[in-house]
Amino acid sequence: MMSFRKELRGPRRTLLTVLCLCFVGLSPLAAFAGPSHHAGEGFKNIYGNRDKGIGDFLKWRFERIGSDTPDPDDYHFPLAENDPAFLQSNRNHTTATWVGHSTLLLQVKGKNILTDPHFSERASPVQWAGPRRVAPPGIALDDLPPIDVVLISHNHYDHLDVGTVERLAAREGGEETLFMVPLKMKSWFEDLGIEQVVELDWWERHGVDDLDIQAVPMHHWSKRTLFATNDVLWAGWVVDSGDFRFIFLGDCGYSPVYRDLGEKLGPFDLAAIPIGAYEPRWFMRDQHVNPEEALQIHVDLRARKSIALHWGTFILTDEPLDEPPQRLMRGRAERGLSPGEFMILRHGETILFE
Repeated sequence: MMSFRKELRGPRRTLLTVLCLCFVGLSPLAAFAGPSHHAGEGFKNIYGNRDKGIGDFLKWRFERIGSDTPDPDDYHFPLAENDPAFLQSNRNHTTATWVGHSTLLLQVKGKNILTDPHFSERASPVQWAGPRRVAPPGIALDDLPPIDVVLISHNHYDHLDVGTVERLAAREGGEETLFMVPLKMKSWFEDLGIEQVVELDWWERHGVDDLDIQAVPMHHWSKRTLFATNDVLWAGWVVDSGDFRFIFLGDCGYSPVYRDLGEKLGPFDLAAIPIGAYEPRWFMRDQHVNPEEALQIHVDLRARKSIALHWGTFILTDEPLDEPPQRLMRGRAERGLSPGEFMILRHGETILFE
């Protein structure tokens, strides 16, 4: 188990938490409209956003002070037993392993693909403050097989972790790992000395041996520093092996873009869809879907199977950390979907596709 440092107390902790959460996908989104996602020097969503200002963000954060908010020590998520030796040697089977949050290990056509890798203690610019892990990674970074491709959806701190990226690049053979990133993110990796980087705009594609990998639109936003809102692009990723089609959504609010993707690129054999970090709804709805919206995305994408991501790992918002899968199960039953159609995995659980 990962050891956690003692939490800061009092006003200093509150201030640091506010600053850290500004950069994990919970800051205000700019309002944009229009058919193109390019906006001057930055980017925008295809279907626009409801405008939220910094005042709304601060209102939400300070409303929580003194309230009964989720505490990491209130939760215990047992890890699934997995077989690192099998994952390390597997070249023939298609598998998906949920590591935690938005990190998924996909094995297809002999390639090992990792989505939004996060193995650090905190989702934060620093490792001494900010949202800390409730559950350790379902498989240790050192137990991963050699990683061929890393898919990055956007630059919020719970999806792009510098410590994890550096550790992946420093592994034996890590210099061969290809990082695939949305537009204008390549320079961030080059500053770390990572040269194997492919940067794509929405709808652009890149081949990796037998795989076709494509960046696709998502309804979200980007921010890494205080004055860099939407300066770099965000994206989902489609991996097509010819007989298996996978889509990774990263992080998203609900919009018609998923219906468009289903019509243009679906059906999908597997979709990785976020289900958590959605309350209060008045503030989060444009950046994080709730479980009911995640189910609608599953339908919109025409996915045969989906895996629930973005829950049970970091406390980022107001809902109890174990609420998203409960709501997903209720919504799944109401829609007449089986557990195998939209799967809720334990950290470290591996699914084998024959």
